[in-house]
Amino acid sequence: MIRTKIAGIGMYLPEQIVTNNDLTRYMDTSDEWIQERTGIQERRFANRTAETTATMGVEAARIAIERAGLGPEDIDFIIFATLSPDYYFPGCGVLVQRAMKMKEVGALDVRNQCSGFIYALSVGDQFIKSGMYRNILVIGSEKHSFGLDFSTRGRNVSVIFGDGAGAVVLQPSSNMNQGILSTHLHSDGDSAELLALYNPGTHANHWSDKDLADFDEAALGEMFMSHAMIDNAQNFPYMDGPAVFKKAVVKFPEVIMEALNANGKQASEIKMLIPHQANLRISQFVQQKLKLNDDQVYNNIQKYGNTTAASIPIALCEAWELGKIAGGDLVCLAAFGSGFTWASALLNW
Repeated sequence: MIRTKIAGIGMYLPEQIVTNNDLTRYMDTSDEWIQERTGIQERRFANRTAETTATMGVEAARIAIERAGLGPEDIDFIIFATLSPDYYFPGCGVLVQRAMKMKEVGALDVRNQCSGFIYALSVGDQFIKSGMYRNILVIGSEKHSFGLDFSTRGRNVSVIFGDGAGAVVLQPSSNMNQGILSTHLHSDGDSAELLALYNPGTHANHWSDKDLADFDEAALGEMFMSHAMIDNAQNFPYMDGPAVFKKAVVKFPEVIMEALNANGKQASEIKMLIPHQANLRISQFVQQKLKLNDDQVYNNIQKYGNTTAASIPIALCEAWELGKIAGGDLVCLAAFGSGFTWASALLNW
C-alpha cells in the first residue's frame, strides 16, 4: 500500500508589512477594532506591479522543490489553489509551469477559496496513490490586496486579508507510519451568496432569488462589467461576517472529528492542528471545543491576516521551520470558507 507524504514545503511572503494603524489612513477603523474582531495585527501586501499570485507561488514552489531534493524538471503535475488568479483565464498552474521551465506537465487549478489547499491536497493524494504521478507540486497563493475596497464602506472585509503563498511537494511513501491518512471534503451551496465576489461574472441575475446582500439588482449581472457595478462597489467581495462565523464554529470541529474518527484517533493525540487562518476568534473557539492546549494549535493570522488558499501551507511551513512539527507527529489540517466549503486532512509527518 502507498501513502502520500509531504517531501518538501516552502512559503513566500511579500516584504511590505501593513499594520492596522496603516489602514486607518484609508478607512474609519482602529487597531483595537480590528484586533478585537479578528486577532489580526498586521498583514503582508504584494508589490502592485512586480508580484502576482503566480509569481509568489513560484517562489514558494522553488523552496518546496529544493527541500524535496528535486529540480523543477522532476515535477510531473501541478495543482494550484487560489481565488485571486493572475488572469480570469488561463489559470495560474500553467504560468508556474512556464516560469519554472518545467516539462509539458499537466496543470490543474482549484477554485475552493479558503478550503482550496486541502481540496488540492486531496486531489494530489489520489493521483499519488493511484500511481499516476510521483512528484506533485501543490500551491496555495493569493494576492488579495489588488481587489479589496480600501474605504470605510469595505472595511469589514478589507482589514482581514493579506497576500502570500505556500507550496508542498507530494511523493509516494511505502512507510505506513508516514503521510496522509485521510482527507474529508464537504460543501453547502445554500449559503453561496453569503461570502462571494458577484462581479465580474456571468450569472446574469440567474440566482437573484438568493440573498445578494444590499446590491442593486438592476445593476447586478446585466453585463460582465458595467459602470454601475463599479460605481456601486459591486466588484468587491461581500461577506456576511456573523453568518460565516456561526457556520464555521460548527463545521470546523465537526470535520476535524470526522478525520480523527476515521482513523481511530483522539483529539488529545494531535501534535499540531493547523486551521485555516480565517479569524483568530474562530481558531480559539475550535481549540476550546476540542480541549486542545496552546501548543497543539498553530496560529499566525496575527502577522499575516487571512491568506485564503495560502494560509494552511504558510502556517504548516512556518510551524515546521520553528521545530513545532517533527517526524511521526500527528498533524491535522482544517478549513472552512466561501461556498460554503469545508475540509480536513489528517497526516503523520
